[in-house]
Amino acid sequence: MEAVALLLPGQGAQHGGMAVELYGGEPLFAEVMDALFGQLGEEGARLRALWLSGESGAALDEGSVAQPLLFAIGYAVGRCLEGYGIRPVAYLGHSVGELAAAALAGVFGADGAAAVMAARARAMGALPAGGMLAVAAAPDRLAEFTDPLDRADGVVVGAHNAALNSVLAGPEPRLTEVGLALREAGIAWRPVPARQPFHSPAARPAAEVFRRELAGLPLRAPHTPVWSTRTGRPVRAAEAVDPGFWAGQLAAPVLFREALDALLGSEPLTVVDSGPSQSSALFARRHPVVRKGGSAVLPLMPAGGEGTLAHWREALERLGAARPAAEPIG
Repeated sequence: MEAVALLLPGQGAQHGGMAVELYGGEPLFAEVMDALFGQLGEEGARLRALWLSGESGAALDEGSVAQPLLFAIGYAVGRCLEGYGIRPVAYLGHSVGELAAAALAGVFGADGAAAVMAARARAMGALPAGGMLAVAAAPDRLAEFTDPLDRADGVVVGAHNAALNSVLAGPEPRLTEVGLALREAGIAWRPVPARQPFHSPAARPAAEVFRRELAGLPLRAPHTPVWSTRTGRPVRAAEAVDPGFWAGQLAAPVLFREALDALLGSEPLTVVDSGPSQSSALFARRHPVVRKGGSAVLPLMPAGGEGTLAHWREALERLGAARPAAEPIG
């Protein structure tokens, strides 16, 4: 088995009932989730109740809901892998998944994960209405449809996920205008389940709110490499202790393809998707290194909510987990 790199997804990977089966059948996962919710008080109780209810649609797609839940699930999955003796040699997170990756790598300290999760959720209040479009095109093809970065209400490339998979982000009504122009040009797209314009100039006020919140937390260099989607390379020690680096990510484009290129070029890996929708696995499977057999991809959960626990146990077995999945971890 090659060394393990853990991928942690961001907004768009959420769905109703995601990872709920793990909560009922994986003791350490439940323990970590409950600890995170407990540290958030009433807001944590609300998030927990909404998550366990299987709620889907608009309520789940709000950034103040989807992002803390995806953070918590990714972080809890990572802690479970550690409990089974599986220690990744690298982390790569998409958007809020990068914060969960940093938490697993020790950047926020032993007790900082919940504080970061809460701070990110509070920052969502500074975002205007808007959204994101997943477009079947490379960023260069979209230049004629996007706006200058100094236009606060503009639409920009918010993520580059794969060779022909980009995400446009921006506030309304400009995003709708761009969507119509893409259709007229014959360029296919679909809406991302997001109700705010993450990774666009419109997110800069929210990024500043997040920066002020992070400034009160002790930050450390990661003990395991975190491949940043801001830079396409591992986070440096000076960046890791800078609140502005992590906060600025909220308004900066997600260079997932660039970071994945560098990660897969570093060594043969088993790339493990921690998320509930296999979105990261989908991008990784299309990568030339994986298609040529240089690295493997293993999702820990199915693409939907059915059979999550069985899929999880099978994946752990393939990873050589030190204990059976049904056994509590002390």
